[in-house]
Amino acid sequence: MGSAGAPPDRPVVVLCGGRGTRLGAGRELPKPLTPIGGRPILQHVVELYAAQGARRFLLATGYRAPLVAEAVAGIAWPAGVEVACVDTGPDTETGGRVHRLRDRLDGEPFHLTYGDGVADVRLDALEAAHAAGGRTATITVVRPELPFGVADLAPDGAIVGFREKPRTTHWINAGFMRLEPDVFDVLDADCVLEREPFERLAAAGRLQSHRHDGFWACMDTYKDALRLNALWDAGAAPWAPVPAGGAAD
Repeated sequence: MGSAGAPPDRPVVVLCGGRGTRLGAGRELPKPLTPIGGRPILQHVVELYAAQGARRFLLATGYRAPLVAEAVAGIAWPAGVEVACVDTGPDTETGGRVHRLRDRLDGEPFHLTYGDGVADVRLDALEAAHAAGGRTATITVVRPELPFGVADLAPDGAIVGFREKPRTTHWINAGFMRLEPDVFDVLDADCVLEREPFERLAAAGRLQSHRHDGFWACMDTYKDALRLNALWDAGAAPWAPVPAGGAAD
């Protein structure tokens, strides 16, 4: 994909309410504060947006919200970047967290993502896909690697080869979403964003996809944390901030 220029400076909502229980039993640290290279993963997420022109961030916090707010206050953010934490409740569902930020968004279109996923996604490409689709919401979708190898079978049942952790043929929600303010038509204080709201938008033809074939990873387990830290420590992190107009998607 060639550069289409920097995307407009739209607010970015980052969902930061997770507990991260699958990262370790008895976990005290909120999931968005899980470190990569000594920095919280939410900092990596904010900085990959900031490098592409975003300046205003709302972090929808939940589990141990004061700890997240304290960490955010201690980070030296890039010049001109404003990061505000909003406590949306420890047990609020994803759609409910967004719903609680409606007044803070003041009727503006906005970006939305998760505080535990990193990618080399290009925001200008996402903006272009959203504009071309003309729909309420656009979701970046990816085909992740399977966590195991697969056997290739011949029609007679013979195993003819193996492939180590190939990509699935199915597309999944990777976050990095672009939404219009009328998305609040399908949100309420208790909804799970990825269920009824998105299902209603899809049924009404109001949901667009943006296919991303580059790098994407979600820090969901301890193994994921080890992998992302290894990439960072090796200087091979594909999500490291790329300025608008940089490398292709």
